[in-house]
Amino acid sequence: MNQTAGLNRVTTPRRSWLNISVLGAVHTMGAVAVLYLCFVHFSWWTMGFGVFWLLSGILAIGAGYHRLFAHGAYRARAPLRLLYLAFGAAAVQNSALKWSSDHRLHHTATDDERDPYNIQKGFWWAHVGWVLHQDAEGPDTERVKDLATDPLVLWQERHYVKIALVMALLVPAAIGSIWGDALGAVLVAGFLRLVVQWHCTFSINSIAHMIGTRPYCTKTSARDSIVTALVSLGEGYHNFHHRFQTDYRNGVRWFHFDPTKWFVWTMSKVRLASDLRRVPRKVIEQARRSVEMGQA
Repeated sequence: MNQTAGLNRVTTPRRSWLNISVLGAVHTMGAVAVLYLCFVHFSWWTMGFGVFWLLSGILAIGAGYHRLFAHGAYRARAPLRLLYLAFGAAAVQNSALKWSSDHRLHHTATDDERDPYNIQKGFWWAHVGWVLHQDAEGPDTERVKDLATDPLVLWQERHYVKIALVMALLVPAAIGSIWGDALGAVLVAGFLRLVVQWHCTFSINSIAHMIGTRPYCTKTSARDSIVTALVSLGEGYHNFHHRFQTDYRNGVRWFHFDPTKWFVWTMSKVRLASDLRRVPRKVIEQARRSVEMGQA
């Protein structure tokens, strides 16, 4: 009975008019930001700040929401967790609790009907279509019981909307006013940055399940791709990640572009992160050989 209900909940999702409205409004304001830069006022300070806010948000999702909260690939002290939660809210991709719940289900049920962003439903669904729909029931917090004991995660969960508004709009306005371009900072670091960041993250759910190689496992659609790694600061080595979910690295080879891995390693050197989990090289090589022999 419960299994059937769960299946129906995924296969017959209803539209989320709230999500549709928010995505539509933000994309519209992102276009306004481009027009503002082209015809009203262009500021290198505003552009630089927008890039900084973008990179900070991508790191908060990759190093924080993804590798720390969803997979427990390392431990982080309170100041670093707070930073992740603040910039994660600015990314407007749900709270860390909800994001991690969805992502853990994605790994448990990759490519089947329970997968929230199932690539088997097509590029559009995996990229953004699933965001425009929501389940009839609320998020399953059973998958994130461990996170529910973290007071900072619970604080963000309770105040998510307020934190998102402050970090995505009010703080950029205040910082932009320093060089006399508060409106530009809101448009660029608030809205245009958000549009770019959304599609960088969405590309992992869509493109990284369609384009690239599968050197570690061929049982799922997840693929390694330098293209998606570049736009997501390292999250694009997705085949490795799906095979070894708890490794704090995604780009495991020395030439892999994975700034998120380098950031976490740096945080460990200043004692803000610890217990970085790494899969032994021998196990990784065994996985590669299994694929080459057609056994994985």
